[in-house]
Amino acid sequence: MEMNYLAIVVAALVPIVLGFLWYNPILFGGFWMRESGMTEEKLRSGNMAVIFIVSLIFSFFLSMFLQTLVIHQIGAVQLIGGDPTAEGILPSFQAFMNDYGTNFRTYKHGALHGLLAGIFLILPILGINGMFERQSWKHIFINVGYWTMTLTIMGAILCGWV
Repeated sequence: MEMNYLAIVVAALVPIVLGFLWYNPILFGGFWMRESGMTEEKLRSGNMAVIFIVSLIFSFFLSMFLQTLVIHQIGAVQLIGGDPTAEGILPSFQAFMNDYGTNFRTYKHGALHGLLAGIFLILPILGINGMFERQSWKHIFINVGYWTMTLTIMGAILCGWV
């Protein structure tokens, strides 16, 4: 099973593009600023080049890891040590991949797993942090909504772009 590097790159751009839209004042930006205590002055104070570069690096990390959640065949490849061309791989592995190698490799399936990751991974993490930081539930749900939508789109790209 080969990695689709173009899908990884495109998926890694999703958090940046969606974040631009999601946190724009036209959508949720105004609510988010009010709920987080963010001001225009504080927004302008950051080094945007560093913020975007580090965000893009983190987005690549996320894209690489998200594949393991949305592409079931990665688990089969991991069981044999990661190299399906290595010497000593049993013929049963190749037979399995011939039978099931492209099952569940659709945009819809990837989107479903991205959505589930948002609900069962992101919501608890941001919910716990938000409660201890005394953030409002509105603030928590704005961020959870963004990450859930982001993972849903990323999952669709990573799983469906075969």
